[in-house]
Amino acid sequence: MDWLREHPEVKTIRVAAADLNGMARGKRVPARFADKILTEGTKFPFSVLNMDIWGEDVEDSPLVFQSGDPDGLLLPTERGFMPMPWLEAPTGLLPLWMFHPDGRPYDGDPRQALARVVERYKAAGLTPVVATELEFFLIDDSGGQLRVPPSPRSGKRRTGAETLSLRALDAFDRFFTSLYDACEAMDIPADTAISEAAPGQFEINLMHQSDPMKAADDSWLFKQLVKGLARQYGFAGSFMAKPYEEWNGSGMHMHFSILDMHGNNIFDDGGDLGTDKLRHAVAGCLNAMPGSTLLFAPHENSYDRLVPNAHAPTGIGWAYENRTSAIRIPSSGPKARRIEHRVAGGDVNPYLTVAAILGAALNGLEDGVEPPPPIQGNAYEQGLAQLPATWGEAIDTFATCPQIKRIFPAHLIENFVMTKRQELHYMAELSDEETVELYLDTV
Repeated sequence: MDWLREHPEVKTIRVAAADLNGMARGKRVPARFADKILTEGTKFPFSVLNMDIWGEDVEDSPLVFQSGDPDGLLLPTERGFMPMPWLEAPTGLLPLWMFHPDGRPYDGDPRQALARVVERYKAAGLTPVVATELEFFLIDDSGGQLRVPPSPRSGKRRTGAETLSLRALDAFDRFFTSLYDACEAMDIPADTAISEAAPGQFEINLMHQSDPMKAADDSWLFKQLVKGLARQYGFAGSFMAKPYEEWNGSGMHMHFSILDMHGNNIFDDGGDLGTDKLRHAVAGCLNAMPGSTLLFAPHENSYDRLVPNAHAPTGIGWAYENRTSAIRIPSSGPKARRIEHRVAGGDVNPYLTVAAILGAALNGLEDGVEPPPPIQGNAYEQGLAQLPATWGEAIDTFATCPQIKRIFPAHLIENFVMTKRQELHYMAELSDEETVELYLDTV
């Protein structure tokens, strides 16, 4: 309650948890009743964290009619209250996660899935250090065709790609100034911003930190912030994987290293190649990659991004300092030796993505497996084994992957597969325009 006492202007709060698609599900509550939620929590049906992209029940889900659609217990996360700078009225957001009424974590909660992986690391005396890079588009969707929005400064539209262009950043300086101010208010460690390879596309890096849960929280909150704040400026902020057919899509790249109980980076061998443990972690990520693709590309539009020669990986391989590969070992000082995982799109659920990558790396460390040799040159021309090329193939691979079963509880796997099969069925009824309209704001 300290935050609310320090902000007496806040009269309403939102309480929210992430569903399997990363959508915020929750309630609006008068601030004067916040103390009850802090001490007792609140209740949602378990099925609320397992809805499809339209917010509909999953047909034949055992969480709904078969069980009577019972309630779970939602408790505040350690994050506590924070402002919602994209709303006109001063408002507080209280993130939640789900438990059974008897206090057991609910296996269908994506945040709880990441907590399981983090506990595995703790049991092994290890701490992952995680950073994410989030790409997104600013889009004028006010007409019948998606366009780059006019600059709030000049009123002009820049229709070409302007990679690392200060002019492109400066055109939206007011938006980015507001965004950084909001990140500071929400304790989201936003670092460098750049313009990317498509019109109106940008990337912001979130600083690395030794708390994977906070890194995932930050990414989830950042997506909500960008989407909400952009609407204040009259355009959309979208993490849709591929809004424009003719331009590259947006990713969420994740960097990670792993510390031992003494704070030493287990990937650091004092040189450029990294340790055996680095290679074992890489092997774990590669082995789990086919089954993980559904988490890295969870929507129909996601697969438009994963095509050759579009700055998104299609082959299952790794390399040193090579952005065409699915896994890149960036050049750095030995103490900062790390892995960059480049498969996930901007449209992912950050909790499931961070859990999948860290869980796969830990599988590799536990098994002590060796990866194939690192590739050199263009990964698209290497004849590598390929990621699942279609949504349906990715769903089937996820459902049966033994590596996935080591990372995620069976209940979550079953729920996610049912959700995605329902979406796959009903998405076939939508036109291209309806698909864009659906994904532009939701993901």
